[in-house]
Amino acid sequence: MMPSICVFGAGAIGGLLAARLEQAGTAVSIVARGAHLAAVQQDGLVLLSGGERIVTRPHAVPHGDAIGPQDYLILTLKAHSLEPALPQLAPLVGPDTTIVAAINGVPWWYTFGLPEPFGGRRLDSVDPGGALWAALPPSQCLGSIVYPAATIAEPGVIDHSYGDRFSLGEPDGTRSPRANALSGLLIAAGLKAPVRPRIRDELWVKLWGNMAFNPISALTTATLDVITGDPGSRSVAKAMMLEGQAVGEALGVRFAIDVDKRIEGAAEVGRHRTSMLQDMETGRPLEIEAILGAVVELAGWVNVDAPISRAVLALVRQRAAMRGTGGG
Repeated sequence: MMPSICVFGAGAIGGLLAARLEQAGTAVSIVARGAHLAAVQQDGLVLLSGGERIVTRPHAVPHGDAIGPQDYLILTLKAHSLEPALPQLAPLVGPDTTIVAAINGVPWWYTFGLPEPFGGRRLDSVDPGGALWAALPPSQCLGSIVYPAATIAEPGVIDHSYGDRFSLGEPDGTRSPRANALSGLLIAAGLKAPVRPRIRDELWVKLWGNMAFNPISALTTATLDVITGDPGSRSVAKAMMLEGQAVGEALGVRFAIDVDKRIEGAAEVGRHRTSMLQDMETGRPLEIEAILGAVVELAGWVNVDAPISRAVLALVRQRAAMRGTGGG
């Protein structure tokens, strides 16, 4: 029997996932809103990828109560949008639902299964009050690291520019049947979906760049090539990343590459506007806390001094406050 799958927040990345799964014959529901939802309901979900124009027809609804508890609930929202969405998410989560957190930054479930004294400790920066932990139980969560880049070209149309990997991993490192089953469906849909035994290691390698390049770009409006090519901004990014590495390693993370290689990898992307810069330019809230606030909070937990990261965090928080739309 085919599992029930819902993609919640089916914008660019969620739309890419839903379209690929539908194209491969796996039925998917999506929860979306506004003009994007209306376009999908009327004309289907269109994916532009590799020179192809693919029209798919997922079941598109405005609210989770229209479809009920799912076998897999794939969350592709920005981290700060999760708590406001909890009333809509509640009807989709049953006792056997696997919650796939395809979200940038440090997720609310991060400490689940860690050894003492960190195991089960709530991250105030990403889950103040513990609402996410209660409504989206970490025991039901499956980690996911998102690598593709895509945008909503117009309502109902997803433009996929590069990348096809969605790494998966259980917080406890096991290769579970639920992880294997979802991996198989994503692979059948033409995506790469390795199941990683140490998903936090991969999470940190991606976070490593995001924690530095995203806030620096929001403060300076510089693209990746400028940040990595200018000696001043590059040195600030490297200092932040070394602080982040010290935090991750204190929590048991293994970094498979060194900081200079990670920076060079970012430089090779070229004239790229980070997601935080794009949000800055379009007046959307900045995704600050999961990307940098959590790193600074964790630094306090493990007694790692992170003065550059703290300073940049203070500045980008103020930048968000001054523009009036805030950050989360």
